[in-house]
Amino acid sequence: MNFVIGIDIGGTFTDAFATDASGRVFSGKSPSTPPNFEQGFLNAIDELANAVGVSTRSLLSDTAYICHGTTATLNALVTGDVAKVGFLTTTGHADSILIMNLEGRYAGRGSDYIKALPQTRKPEPLVPRHQIKEIVERVDYKGEVVVPLDEDRARQAIRELLDQGVEAFAVSLLWSFRNPGHEQRLRELIHEVAPDIYVGLSSELSPRIREYPRNVTTIMSTQVGPKLRDYLRPLSAELSDRGFDGSLLVMQGSGGAINAAEAPDRAITTIGSVLTGGLVGCSNLGAQLGHRNIISTDIGGTTFLVGMIVDGEPVKSTSTVLNQYTISTPMVKVNTIGAGGGAIAWVDSGGNLKVGPRSAGARPGPACYGEGGSEPTVTDADLVLGIINPDNFLGGRKALHRDLAEEAIRVKIAEPLGLSIDDAAAAIYAIQNAQAADLVRTVVVNSGYDPRDFVVYSFGGAGPVHCANYARDLGAEAVVIPLGATAATFSAYGLATSDVVLSSEVSDPANHPVPVAVAQRAFDGLETDLRTRMDAQGLPFKTVEINREVDIRYSMQLSELATAVPSGPLDDAALGGVAETFDDLYAKLYGKESAFREAGLQFITYRAYATGTLPFSSELPEHPAGGGTPTPSGHRRAFLSHEAGWENVAVFQNADLKAGDRFSGPAIVEADTTTLAVPNGMLAEVDKLGNVVLTNEKGA
Repeated sequence: MNFVIGIDIGGTFTDAFATDASGRVFSGKSPSTPPNFEQGFLNAIDELANAVGVSTRSLLSDTAYICHGTTATLNALVTGDVAKVGFLTTTGHADSILIMNLEGRYAGRGSDYIKALPQTRKPEPLVPRHQIKEIVERVDYKGEVVVPLDEDRARQAIRELLDQGVEAFAVSLLWSFRNPGHEQRLRELIHEVAPDIYVGLSSELSPRIREYPRNVTTIMSTQVGPKLRDYLRPLSAELSDRGFDGSLLVMQGSGGAINAAEAPDRAITTIGSVLTGGLVGCSNLGAQLGHRNIISTDIGGTTFLVGMIVDGEPVKSTSTVLNQYTISTPMVKVNTIGAGGGAIAWVDSGGNLKVGPRSAGARPGPACYGEGGSEPTVTDADLVLGIINPDNFLGGRKALHRDLAEEAIRVKIAEPLGLSIDDAAAAIYAIQNAQAADLVRTVVVNSGYDPRDFVVYSFGGAGPVHCANYARDLGAEAVVIPLGATAATFSAYGLATSDVVLSSEVSDPANHPVPVAVAQRAFDGLETDLRTRMDAQGLPFKTVEINREVDIRYSMQLSELATAVPSGPLDDAALGGVAETFDDLYAKLYGKESAFREAGLQFITYRAYATGTLPFSSELPEHPAGGGTPTPSGHRRAFLSHEAGWENVAVFQNADLKAGDRFSGPAIVEADTTTLAVPNGMLAEVDKLGNVVLTNEKGA
């Protein structure tokens, strides 16, 4: 089979990317189709087939695997469209999920919200109290059974929940990560009564210390597991009917894919699925270009996403917060705000202009789409400012209506603020750029890094329109815009070229120095589990590599840092080196004088990642060479920056640009699926892969 395909479903557009064994690349873009996103997935496959020049059946029958970034689980959690879950926990702990470890009022919220304590609120409970049942059992911290499982009372609790109409069971018992026997037996008891019902166990989903986030992770995964299963099964069947007999993979928030057959059983790992493809794409492209430190910036139709590559690897977190609930699962760190091309501009009650977070989405979309939208968006402003060509949107497949954009801005923004339409559009543009710059700066600086040590990558349909403005004041080395074959489908490129990555973890807290046998036993068990799961993926891996880490903290602290552990047999010297690595990492993040070994160290959670490399290259083909000053296809009046205002701007066609071509702003580059704005004072150069690289013309 020749092809691999990546499909990235966004709130506004669904992107598709394909590459074959000879290195050819193809892309396609189609409007998303909420709430039936699978139709947009299939439409994007059709667009790819057209780009390749074959029928959809021919393309699919010649495809080894499809990697899919899905919004199914994240959307379900955000909107509350989840399965009705019954929760089983140890006697005396039913209220843990309601008390929320005292985090519920502030987790994931900004400082201004937290300081207004009387106005803070807990989110709605994940599970109503009447759907929580206590189970008589107890395992202690050593994993020894203190109170045997009362199976008769457990059966009664299960029947009572089934009588309430629960559609799935989440099971999270105390210290189950040290001894999962009682949880496993409860699953057997549930399936005695309801053989086909979905069951999630904390010992499989989050075998990590701390009861509350383990409960959250188990419940949320169980809420969306049936939803993901019911989404993937018919999609897989439809793909099969259309000629696909390869493997369907689903991207995980941890930065690697998993077979679609296993994904529903570990549904919580997919909640960051649609956010991750772009960061994986940056990592792969950066390896080809020799960039080790990258700020990934993705502006789509709905959101603006920012992540980081440090020393060639995406920055990860061992937990994340969603709807004020803390989830314990490894995730690539991606920050997001509602500031995409479809972000709606509005005037608040105090007469202040705001942009986002509400979005016009795919339907009705921005006013200029002519699909019934009447609220002005960032895309409408970009069109009025002359940046976007109304006849070249999606390669000319969709005409934009400048008059509708101007009318929406006039009614909703210009007249209420006493501005001209042009000035109102420029104000929307300025706020969008400022919000984007603020997020990038916050992400990088708060992570303990200097933006001057990074290259900015900008992609997504609206990213190239705004990147020069939001990146110029960061002092980054350069801005790379993937305008070769990836263009606005860069996240789909990341999906198509991703590896399969599985993770396994277990908590076993101990003071350092930790006995070598304890650490070795933990990693041996994790690696055995990972190899078994890798074999079950049914994919022809070129290599499988396993990496280790352990969460460490100073004694008396509550949070840990994931610290790398060498592979192979461990000894006291190796574990001592791990402790030193933790000290260095702590000092780097929190300051040179903050590390305090005298407090003592604790090893808390052991974790391993298995990375299966698939037999398709992530490298993009080299671009035809040029090396001169390209000839513009035309000129038009446009507003690219507030410093220069309205100018007569040279317009270049991306398809005409060759490797080595150089030109200065003000300029616009039109591609089929996006537009690049090059303001005055910036130099654009096409690299060997067809990417456009922006630098300050003065060398700053």
